[in-house]
Amino acid sequence: MLPRADLLQGAEYRETLARILDLGEQALKTWQVVCSDFLSPPEMAEVQARLQKLTELQIAASGGYPQAERQRLALSRSEVSIEPAGIPLAAIQIQGNFLFDPATHRDFLGALLGSGITRDKVGDVIVLEDSGAQAIVVPEMEEYLKANLTQVRTVPVKVSGIPFEQLKIQPPRTKSITSVEASLRLDAVASAGFSMSRSKMVEEIQRGEVRVNWKPITQASYTVGPQDLIAIRGRGRLHIEEVVKTQKGRFRVQMTRYL
Repeated sequence: MLPRADLLQGAEYRETLARILDLGEQALKTWQVVCSDFLSPPEMAEVQARLQKLTELQIAASGGYPQAERQRLALSRSEVSIEPAGIPLAAIQIQGNFLFDPATHRDFLGALLGSGITRDKVGDVIVLEDSGAQAIVVPEMEEYLKANLTQVRTVPVKVSGIPFEQLKIQPPRTKSITSVEASLRLDAVASAGFSMSRSKMVEEIQRGEVRVNWKPITQASYTVGPQDLIAIRGRGRLHIEEVVKTQKGRFRVQMTRYL
């Protein structure tokens, strides 16, 4: 049995982690590979961090393509082979003419959920301008969506399954930023990266809107460093690429902001 009490103690996503532990115990008992539904990046980060020390259990994750945000988690005994490529996923095309009634990511996600499925059955949604969208879903939802997803906004749509090779992955929009800071405090680096005043950034941090490597950080003085990922709800993400100490003892921070 897994040490559930220890693993759940202080968890931010306690219900999600509890479901994953149930799957882990099932994998240990049956010697089978079992899969979760889709997890958000913060959920996945916490689950992976909590399970990584378990020697009897191994995990793998996939969302259908390398940059996928939402992913399914596979769990198995350490003796059982497990590969991300073997995690069951399905890609669908949601096709319609959106030239005169453009739809956003929120519109397509709303239509998917409005068809009667839950959020954890849907992975990433890729909007294709005026021709519709593509989405990653759990395989058992593909036929259901073909029959039940018939409209997005005012536009009639047709859902069909597609090979993963036909996914039209959009490269992320990014902005390169270089800033010289007196310290590597979170409020200083994040305010430069997100082009916000330091006082406003402190407010965001204290409200719990800021995450570092998907963990909520509420201390403005928290120290960040190379390869850290800073995310603010509704404002995107900031990746710290490199930190170099200058001759004057300051820090030159090279960052990439994902818009």
